[in-house]
Amino acid sequence: MESQVREAYEQLVAAFREGRVDDKFACFADEATVIDGARWFGSLDEYRAAWDRWAAEHDGSAVLSVDTRVMKLQMLGDAAVLVHSIQTRERTDAGEETVHERETIVFAKQPDGRWLVVHQHLSPVPD
Repeated sequence: MESQVREAYEQLVAAFREGRVDDKFACFADEATVIDGARWFGSLDEYRAAWDRWAAEHDGSAVLSVDTRVMKLQMLGDAAVLVHSIQTRERTDAGEETVHERETIVFAKQPDGRWLVVHQHLSPVPD
């Protein structure tokens, strides 16, 4: 089962890295919740709407590279908690920048056997 969770994680990261937004959101369960920095999203629809608004406002922004490192993966039956670090290089309206973050992702095994994100908590690494 651990290999299936790692595969689900790799699919999520690859979709983000490659800018495949629909594929990224397909990695989430419909009932997923997200904390992104200081923002709480109580549903996947709410998070997707905020993502789409941000993308529309920052049309010239693009992910240039994403490097991740799994720090810990805990298997808890039909749930898994994955903690990882992320270094994202991106082009923004202000120029190029590198963002360092850490993230906790909770996966749950679905009735069809897929492992989907049910909660994601992303925060910047303090300087």
